[in-house]
Amino acid sequence: MENIERKAMKETLTIKTSHVFPPDANHLGTLFGGKLMAYIDDVASISAIKLARNPVVTASTDSVDFIKPIKVGDAVTLEAIVTWTGRSSMEVFVKVVSENLLSGEKSIAALSFLTFVAIDENGKPTPVPEVVPETDEEKWLHKTASKRAAYRKTRKQESKDLVTFFAHGLSK
Repeated sequence: MENIERKAMKETLTIKTSHVFPPDANHLGTLFGGKLMAYIDDVASISAIKLARNPVVTASTDSVDFIKPIKVGDAVTLEAIVTWTGRSSMEVFVKVVSENLLSGEKSIAALSFLTFVAIDENGKPTPVPEVVPETDEEKWLHKTASKRAAYRKTRKQESKDLVTFFAHGLSK
C-alpha cells in the first residue's frame, strides 16, 4: 500500500473544551450521551481532515465507552488523534476528560474509536498520508490498530448479514 506522504500523528491532534450547561444534560444532571457523541464525531472529523486535507465522512463509530458521568457545571475536554491509516481510511481515537471546575479534579469520562474516509471533489475515496507515531502512547495506539481493524471488518460483515436478514424477514 503506497501512501502519498507521511505525517506525524501529533499533526492531527485536535482539542475541544466545552462547558456543560443544564440544556446539555438529562434529568440526572449529566451530559446527554448523544450530545457527547456529537462532540466526539465533530472533534474526530477535524483530526481526520487535518491529516487528509480533504473532506471526510464518518464510516463508523467503532466504540464509545462511557466511563464516568459528566455533570452540569463541569468542563468536558475532548482530545482526538489519528492513530492509523489505510489507503483512504483513518482510525481516530478520542479521549474525553471531565473537569470539576470548582475543585480542579479531572477524570477520564469516555473513550472512543471512529473510522473516517477521505473523499475527493467527486465524493470518491482518496488516498491519505500515513501517520507516524512518535510517543509511547502513539506507538501503542498505532500498534494495536490492526486488531481493532480486524474486529471492525468482522462487525461490518455481521451488519451486512443483518441487513440481508431484515430485508427478507421481520418487517413483512
